[in-house]
Amino acid sequence: MRPATLFTALVVLAAGSLLLAAAVGSMRLSAQEVLAVLGGGGEPMHRTVILELRLPRALAAFATGGLLAIAGALMQILLRNPLADPYVLGVSGGAATGALLAMLLGTGAALVSGSAFAGALLSTLLVFGLARSSGAWTTSRLLLTGIVIAAGWGAVIGFILAIAPRDDIPGMLFWLMGDLSRAGSPWPALVILALVLAACWPLGRSLGLLARGALQAAALGVPVRAVEMGVYVLASLVTAIAVTLAGTVGFVGLIVPHMVRLLIGNNQRRLLPAAALGGGSLIVLADTVARTILAPQQLPVGVITALIGVPVFLYLLHRRAGARPA
Repeated sequence: MRPATLFTALVVLAAGSLLLAAAVGSMRLSAQEVLAVLGGGGEPMHRTVILELRLPRALAAFATGGLLAIAGALMQILLRNPLADPYVLGVSGGAATGALLAMLLGTGAALVSGSAFAGALLSTLLVFGLARSSGAWTTSRLLLTGIVIAAGWGAVIGFILAIAPRDDIPGMLFWLMGDLSRAGSPWPALVILALVLAACWPLGRSLGLLARGALQAAALGVPVRAVEMGVYVLASLVTAIAVTLAGTVGFVGLIVPHMVRLLIGNNQRRLLPAAALGGGSLIVLADTVARTILAPQQLPVGVITALIGVPVFLYLLHRRAGARPA
């Protein structure tokens, strides 16, 4: 597919998903009513529903999906595996542990988000520190260390759930499966999303060469260790921000970059912004389904992304296995 065609389709999809999220809910609004509000008019009730409730949540969902998709693409470059996931290095486990501890102590929403971010950063430091051996680290050592740290966080999460008051457990489980109802202002995350894309743009050539292999990248003048460290830190921080905003939402960072790569190739200057648009649109649509399919009851958005991601992941895995030479 031509990049211009794909980007046009993704921009239309993103705008359509945000418009749908603003229109659908307990009070259904027409496209004209939504556009009237976005244009500065509309009825006061419609303005309140859209501008104070639905649109901030939809923009938070878009930011979450875009950040996760970028983190997934960066992790796939770092680990040289197109099926790598942004949660593979235990960042989500650290964030979940921090958030659940804050919930257990009965703190406010702001402290829950702050604790989640602190837990994610702690997990990043642990993985990077423990993966180093004689001042260096390899992708395989990094991956194995991340898996072990993630398993440790899983045990801590199980312990917290076991000792938590019964009334607090549903809220904790809901957050663990992805909960955008707790998301605050979307604008900091959207600004960070734009800054990450801007930071990755000049590194497009280096990232593309690194994805083909460390030896080839080094032979062509790429400072492999510096780029790898930068990719790891950036992907971890982006994942931490996404998890802090919406909890643990799976499969977005796994399937979106891979599907975009199949459509437009491995040019990172095209892949990263396309993945951000695709991931953001996917979470917006999934969250719209999650809050309306059983209304007034809401589902965790992670349930919807898992229902979409599992069959898509199995298809990609089968396709990749079938593409290997006999």
